[in-house]
Amino acid sequence: MTKKKLLMGNEAIARGAVEAGVKVAAAYPGTPSSEVFSTLARFAKEYGYYAEWSVNEKVALEVAAGAAYAGARAIVSMKQVGLNVAADPLMTLAYIGIKGGLVIVVADDPGPHSSQNEQDTRKFAQFAKLPVFDPCTPQEAKDMTIAAFELSEQTKLPVILRPTTRVCHVCQDVVMEEVPKKDQAFVFEKDPSWVIFPSLAYQKHIWLNEMQEEIAASFNYSPFNKLVLKNRTGVVTSGVSYNYVREALAQLGQEVSLLKVGTPYPLPEKPVLELLRNVDRLIVIEEQEPVVEDQIIKIAWKNKLNLSISGKNDKLVPREGELNVDKVRAILAGFLGVEDKTTAEQSPPPPLPARNPVLCAGCPHRASFFAAKEAVKGKPAVFAGDIGCYTLGVAPPLNAMDTCLCMGASVTIASGLSKVESGVKHLAFLGDSTFFHTGLAGLVNAVYNNADITLVVLDNSTTAMTGHQPHPGLPCTATGVNDKVISIAEVCRALGISLVKEVDPYNLAEAVDAVREAVDFTGPAVVIMKRECVSLVKPAKICWVTDKCVGCKVCMNKLGCPALVPAGEKVIIGATCTGCGVCRQVCPADAIEEVAK
Repeated sequence: MTKKKLLMGNEAIARGAVEAGVKVAAAYPGTPSSEVFSTLARFAKEYGYYAEWSVNEKVALEVAAGAAYAGARAIVSMKQVGLNVAADPLMTLAYIGIKGGLVIVVADDPGPHSSQNEQDTRKFAQFAKLPVFDPCTPQEAKDMTIAAFELSEQTKLPVILRPTTRVCHVCQDVVMEEVPKKDQAFVFEKDPSWVIFPSLAYQKHIWLNEMQEEIAASFNYSPFNKLVLKNRTGVVTSGVSYNYVREALAQLGQEVSLLKVGTPYPLPEKPVLELLRNVDRLIVIEEQEPVVEDQIIKIAWKNKLNLSISGKNDKLVPREGELNVDKVRAILAGFLGVEDKTTAEQSPPPPLPARNPVLCAGCPHRASFFAAKEAVKGKPAVFAGDIGCYTLGVAPPLNAMDTCLCMGASVTIASGLSKVESGVKHLAFLGDSTFFHTGLAGLVNAVYNNADITLVVLDNSTTAMTGHQPHPGLPCTATGVNDKVISIAEVCRALGISLVKEVDPYNLAEAVDAVREAVDFTGPAVVIMKRECVSLVKPAKICWVTDKCVGCKVCMNKLGCPALVPAGEKVIIGATCTGCGVCRQVCPADAIEEVAK
């Protein structure tokens, strides 16, 4: 018997994979995708499938591909920039193909809310020539996950599911179907077609191109594409934008001929042509790139249809940022030539107070950055940063980050700078999870090419920014205990780095000395700032400002800890204090004490 359960979009995707009979799940965490895998990991033992947090997205995709080679259904999840890391196997997998169903969940982040860019995975799907589903609700995300597995097995191709932030994190009552119980043995069947060679790649490319038309034809009858003809004005929309369009049209009191697209690539021609032949003009409303719009223009041109097609190409719809009901209502009002009375009747909301992101009170990264700045005081230095909570080190008063590009780039950016900028100290900062993700290759390169850099590993014993997932440096995996802990310090020494220091950043004097020694060392050196994330431990003490406070505010102005609050001319410590004691070591008046909580 079916039932409904309130699920987040990411949870619904995971449920769809379970109902589809997934056997292997792999991922690297990244907002807004993280909960897809964390949900799968939670139910792995109950439903009898394998789940792993992989060291990066490339590895995750290859693990899932291996399972699919043997005929098992596999799923891999990541955020949109993670697909760049996985691009190497992805592009060739499209040529080689798979045996079992392989679904690649790539969560896009229009806005962006928590990403380096707004890249559109639908474009990547076009580039790789792989089909992509674009859900508008958690229920549809779940249904599309199941359909993606089926399509993957039918076509022998990986299939991409592309939810966006709003679909990932919104909640909805989702229909829960029975989970199939299958005890199936999987066997990898040896065949020359699994080994890619230039001659085979050419033949496979022909096959892949032929598959584009076959898949597009199958999408003609997909339940995820819906056309409703009303009048001679058309609107085409895809993904979460469909919800905005429907709500905006209702608020405007307008009717149009509406095509909802759930399979944006390859775009099915049948419903598109039916719409084009029944309207005089249309607008395409989609987030990010004009993926659907460009394909519609191509279809109209190929069929010699003369009508006006608006959207991003004539700048009625923005290519940047996230859409919402208000933006879409304004777009439709302008396109339809009607007054937006909803906006006219509303008074503008008051401006929101500024709430800049900040490192948590007691975050060990704050102490690490402060120690590094103290160690290079008086010396020209560049701090190359990376992706993680510690990216917030760029904010004042720390101002401890000069570059940030992508995962693992701190080491290599610093290496490149060191080769052309003389008389300057170059420090790279990355987290423990990022070290294993893409930091290792850059560090090997720095050792091999004798880059004169100092790597500061901010080891807080977790993948904090995305929800405290484990990594190879911890005694646990996605589904249980792990006794194969990989020591970052031992890895660095094994690479031939002769100066490797492990220190507690809460001990400022020791941390400053360690960084200073590493910076003065010629060649690659590593300082590991080891202290667990404050979110993982319950503080046993807190700090307290005594009557000795002279109001200098050195603690606030140097550290920027949110627990330090101005109180008139002096400073008090708020309830968010975790008792790290760093402010006590900074205070020149010895006015801060540690007390039991």
